[in-house]
Amino acid sequence: MISPEVDMDYKVKDVTKVMEDFAPLSLQEKWDNSGLCIGSPEDSVSSVLLGLDCTPELVDEAVECGADMIVTHHPLIFSGLKKISEDDMVGSAVVKAIKAGISIYSAHTSADKVLAGVSGAMAARLGLTDVRILDEDGEGTGLGVVGELPEPLTAAQAVELVKERFSLKVVKASRPVDGLISRVAMCGGSGGSLIGTARAAGAQLYISGDISYHNFFTPEGFMLMDIGHYESEIEIVDILFSLIKKNFPTFAVRITRNKQSNPIFYY
Repeated sequence: MISPEVDMDYKVKDVTKVMEDFAPLSLQEKWDNSGLCIGSPEDSVSSVLLGLDCTPELVDEAVECGADMIVTHHPLIFSGLKKISEDDMVGSAVVKAIKAGISIYSAHTSADKVLAGVSGAMAARLGLTDVRILDEDGEGTGLGVVGELPEPLTAAQAVELVKERFSLKVVKASRPVDGLISRVAMCGGSGGSLIGTARAAGAQLYISGDISYHNFFTPEGFMLMDIGHYESEIEIVDILFSLIKKNFPTFAVRITRNKQSNPIFYY
């Protein structure tokens, strides 16, 4: 924990160090763009606003509440920008942040690949035991998790448990398995690529988001649930908030007032 000296001039690099001690940038996928995308490590910071996505509205909120740094899960800039225009959603957020002198940092797949991150939080919601990384790429790091339910459940019971623990009105699922479900694999965000890995790990149920249509033709004894990209990842905002609040107790650390900012609506 960083010493809570009231008169200390914290810098962006102090915040990013705490973030990267938790979720090292070296873990991120090659296609990702986690890290500091706007601002200098030497910029001063005294207030942080957190959200899942860095939208123009989130930047406006940061200006309104006096935050000089924004931390999100999803990167504001995913790929190279050919132009920066306020007519474009990303461009608008970039322009607003630069004009206001607000630094922007994201912990995306870096936070996906630590056990205490996105997928680990999903496992905790279901109360899984003996949790381990599903697709390990290092010593205890990688994408997704797999673990055991406290007690075996029928498919119908598993659906109700998932809806309750993730506060879902609806859930997309493949045909229910006939037997009991005891081992569950999970991956926050878009986890379609790990379906085969979940089956190989002996999971009877795999829970993720953004699963495409044809994957729902599942083999006997294996079931899929798509709970939504946003729904599977939103808890990371609370995790990052707690991390910053613990290490910078003199900060005004806030979670966006529009935390329920899912761009997908269900009717």
